[in-house]
Amino acid sequence: MTAGPQSQGPPGVPSSAPPPQGGQVPPAQLRPHRGTTVLVLGILSLVVCPLLGIAAWVMGNGDLREMSAGRMDVSGRGLTSAGRICGMIGVVLICIQVVVVIIALLFTAAAR
Repeated sequence: MTAGPQSQGPPGVPSSAPPPQGGQVPPAQLRPHRGTTVLVLGILSLVVCPLLGIAAWVMGNGDLREMSAGRMDVSGRGLTSAGRICGMIGVVLICIQVVVVIIALLFTAAAR
């Protein structure tokens, strides 16, 4: 028994390509990166509203995971990493501020 040529469908109709191996998506089908959005949220978390740092952190982690898996455009990896780090710093700073305020309130209440 010999294997014959694979059918390619009617002429003029592209045949379906085999699925990519290793979960890699062809470049034309990659999701666009959101590096700029993550970076803006991270910077805003440092300057305006530290709670935006949570969004930058979560979005950055998810996008970096997608980039590593080959499902998202990797050209925004640097922006995404920078935004995620800014978001982390914003969250840490707000946590430190909350702790300082609680300690100050405790000392103020103890002094009365």
